[in-house]
Amino acid sequence: MTKESVFSVCGMCTVRCPIQVEVENGQVEFISGNPHVPAMKGAVCPRGAAGTALLNDNERPQTPLIRTGERGEGKWRKVGWGEALDFVAKKLNQIKDEYGARAITFSDRGGPFRDMHRAFLKGLGTPNYNNHDSSCARNVQHAALSLTGMGRKAVSYDLKNAKHVVLQFRNIFEAINVQEVNDLMDALEKGCKLTVIDIRANISAAKASRFMMIRPGTDYAFNLAVIHELINKQLYDERFVSRYVEGFKALEEFVTPYTPEWAEKETGIEATTLRSFVQELAKASPSVIWHPGWMTARYKDSFYVCRSIYIINALLGSYGAKGGLPFVSKPADVGINGLKSFMDLYPSTDEKRADGVGWKYTHFEKGPGLTHLTFKAMEEQEPYPLKAYIAYRHDPLMGYPDPDRLRQIWDKLDLLVSVTFSWSDTAWHSDVVLPLSTYLERESIIATKNDLKPYFFVRKRAVAPRYDSLADWEIISGLARRMDLPDLVFDRVEDLWNFQLKDTGVTIEDFNAEGLVNLTDKARYKNFEDYKFGTDSGKIKIISKNLEENGQPSLRPYEPPTFPKAGQYRLTFGRCALHTQGHTVNNPLLGEQMPENTLWINTAEAQKLNISDKDIVTMSQNGYSETIRAQVTDHIHPEAVFLIHGFGHRIKVESRAFGKGLADNKFMAGGLDIWDKAGGAVAYQEHFVTVSKV
Repeated sequence: MTKESVFSVCGMCTVRCPIQVEVENGQVEFISGNPHVPAMKGAVCPRGAAGTALLNDNERPQTPLIRTGERGEGKWRKVGWGEALDFVAKKLNQIKDEYGARAITFSDRGGPFRDMHRAFLKGLGTPNYNNHDSSCARNVQHAALSLTGMGRKAVSYDLKNAKHVVLQFRNIFEAINVQEVNDLMDALEKGCKLTVIDIRANISAAKASRFMMIRPGTDYAFNLAVIHELINKQLYDERFVSRYVEGFKALEEFVTPYTPEWAEKETGIEATTLRSFVQELAKASPSVIWHPGWMTARYKDSFYVCRSIYIINALLGSYGAKGGLPFVSKPADVGINGLKSFMDLYPSTDEKRADGVGWKYTHFEKGPGLTHLTFKAMEEQEPYPLKAYIAYRHDPLMGYPDPDRLRQIWDKLDLLVSVTFSWSDTAWHSDVVLPLSTYLERESIIATKNDLKPYFFVRKRAVAPRYDSLADWEIISGLARRMDLPDLVFDRVEDLWNFQLKDTGVTIEDFNAEGLVNLTDKARYKNFEDYKFGTDSGKIKIISKNLEENGQPSLRPYEPPTFPKAGQYRLTFGRCALHTQGHTVNNPLLGEQMPENTLWINTAEAQKLNISDKDIVTMSQNGYSETIRAQVTDHIHPEAVFLIHGFGHRIKVESRAFGKGLADNKFMAGGLDIWDKAGGAVAYQEHFVTVSKV
């Protein structure tokens, strides 16, 4: 009998918590949080605990597949890896020869392990890398850049030391980051206040000291009134503002009409409640975290909601503060060379991005682009044809609006490849499926965590692959070998790791003891006098030249949202602790605990429609209808309905998820064209539906 303990990184969602895997005779016996990361407290979330069910799932892709029938028909030919990679490389080379490398595009779900496949694209010569962020956090990233010149990850959320935390576009206790959950629970036990502002009472609201149910689409109005109150009552941090905020006078004049009484009429939140809330924030400052959001692709003004949140944090002096938003350190900040990047092996291309980012839309960050605009470019074949698309661990047919339109757009492609460890609508519609080993079966490149206490970390293989799957680095190496990119060809993962670690002074053996290598002994908080933001003045700039030059106001006047017509409800969706979007609903353990989603509907509205709790109801939009079970509750705003995202699977190979629940994105006709022009993200919650009892 052989037992071993392997340090690795969870892959059940995009947080990627550090874990410890107990293995006995080649079988995973137990998964826990890495004990050498104190905030983990040895814990994983429900999804992390269900990793063994993913590993042993016989309904995931088990061998490379090449389509033999029509797209989406489900007719495949099983092939070996040599034939599969030969097929993909040959098609990519043909497309490259006929249309240029720019005709190749790629999307993933982001995260710390992208450097090698991004280098592969750069080596080919295409600028068209995307991640899923236009369906998630692009608005908050661009809001941070527009004010500070730094991205959203330039600061940490010092939850453990916070005195007041505000969640508006973030649901910490359901969209779980284990370390953040533990830190916030520790803070709450020490007296930290938690305020939740949402259209429904989620699990985070159940733990809050103050919950404010806001009228859907009016968050910006509420935040403008908070800014008004902070300035009007002189509750802001004058020391911080005078030293680090540029354009304060313009902000003061802009918010003059946005009083709490005005906001009450828009939001439904009483002016006295807002004033009391602001007093509490001021009392707790600067140890305040108003979280700028995670999934911020909601309304057409969500960018300005995020921007207003960052402004509020600045007014409270939270930037840099302990218990607020302290600046993270990178390896260089603690005297360590960073990991060697595969991206540096190849020159940047001069080709314009197909989505227009960087040349048509210069106020957007180039890096991950905007995937929905890439799909638009596919549809119009402008500014040039896009003919090959690789979806890496990404399911746009579940994650973006209007999937039927997406399928029609993809008809213009000569090659659609899915790299995935589980079946998905996108994989089912692909020409080639390349099965990725699950996170328990694969190694990944070494990555860096920039934080108060920065570190390198690595995912190691806990067990051998159950089926004929490969790690991501093996897939990229195989394609690189066939496409004349020898610098990306590795036969052993150790050689790959040694390349990354070359100039760091760290060896791969240094990871053995804890699964990570801390680059400093203790958390580093910068001194107030040493703060420097990424703008030309080193200050937070209320007026963004980049926005203004692109026709987007830095301070946008509030416009009331479109409200639902009589008999309609705004369609909203979100997360729960058990599932990660669509890729866990067929998981044997998680699917058993939550096999379908339900439709939250307000009690008074349900009574009007003669709907009782657990009734089957019909949800409709523009002549399209599906049925779902109702969840009648007082804890949702009467103008909205809500469901958990990721259900409604319709491919029979996923037998446990098949036909259960409803997919929200099918009720977003025209949704690819409804997006936030200032922040770049899709505006998912600008759609309306009707509900009736079956």
